Amino acid sequence: MELKKIRLPFKIKEPILALGGQTKNTVCFAKGNFAILSPVYADLGNPKDFLGFKQSVSYFLKKKPRIIAYDLHPEYQSTKFALSLPTTYYLLPVQHHHAHIVSCMADNGLKNQNVIGVAFDGTGLGIDQRFWGAEFFCPCGYKNFKRTAHLREIPLLGSERAILEPWRLTAVWLYLIYGERFWRLGLGGFKKANRRKWEVLKKMYLSGFNSPMASSMGRLFDAVGSLVFEKNKVDFEAELAIRLEKLATRYSLLATSYSFKIVRRKDGYIIDPTPMFRQIILELKRKELKEKIAYKFHLTIAKMIKDTCLILRKQTSINKAVLSGGVFQNNLLLRLSLDLLYKEGFDVFTHNYLPCNDSGISLGQAAIANFKD
Repeated sequence: MELKKIRLPFKIKEPILALGGQTKNTVCFAKGNFAILSPVYADLGNPKDFLGFKQSVSYFLKKKPRIIAYDLHPEYQSTKFALSLPTTYYLLPVQHHHAHIVSCMADNGLKNQNVIGVAFDGTGLGIDQRFWGAEFFCPCGYKNFKRTAHLREIPLLGSERAILEPWRLTAVWLYLIYGERFWRLGLGGFKKANRRKWEVLKKMYLSGFNSPMASSMGRLFDAVGSLVFEKNKVDFEAELAIRLEKLATRYSLLATSYSFKIVRRKDGYIIDPTPMFRQIILELKRKELKEKIAYKFHLTIAKMIKDTCLILRKQTSINKAVLSGGVFQNNLLLRLSLDLLYKEGFDVFTHNYLPCNDSGISLGQAAIANFKD
């Protein structure tokens, strides 16, 4: 079993075993000044990966951890396994995106301090039992976080089905903007989509049946990708995000970002991309280069990050921005975001030794568990 050893910027009080997430899973054992991570298990829903996960857990349990940290999501196999362990262990649930940010902090050797955490991924369960995935935490530290901004939520019609059929996501955004008139826009993807199917989905939307709310950046990429490529179904998660990035990298001229709104609410800020969708639709109808549309979309997301971080810095005087989550595997988005943040004088941290995806979650869980009372 190939293990990865990481030196920590703090000392672990009591031995901790963190069980990671559902996909790209790693198990992390932390003791003293070091964390040791297992190999990556692609999907714990796969029997072979789950067997490897259990073998890693068994190996680390022999080292006598006192605390077991795990994800909030009750359907993750790692969470179910944690809850099946003897009550002699102290069990600690950890929020998914807090673990993302803290893993990046530990990966960069940051000591216990407050940062602006930007966590962008597909979905992870929030403390409000909704799905999160485009989150700004400020202040955010090893012990606590405050969710101060996020992408506007939309319902995932049919839950997991919305990931495999991303036209459902596009339809929700367009329905929010145009109502039933969005069918008359003449966009190619919705000529293929079944109008009768939308009538069923709309009833789900209006009733809330099997339609969990999500503030997911991964799903925003899916919605825009479905619109640009006129593609209603995908074969795997992030397929359209990968295609959008490849398309955008073929554009090399200057461009401006699309519009969006940052709306102040009593509990924080909501980032509303509906103006962006209006502008993308106008450009599609004008037969604008799709390479340019894809590039401007990436630039818009980077500007969302920059503008929101500026607001949070003004409120808190925190100048350190930490970027984590699977969406930042997108090299174009990462480069554009870094450029904008550096120009504003932010100290920006991204992952060094670990990937930004869920394989770093277990390290974050272990670090958070160490600082909990």
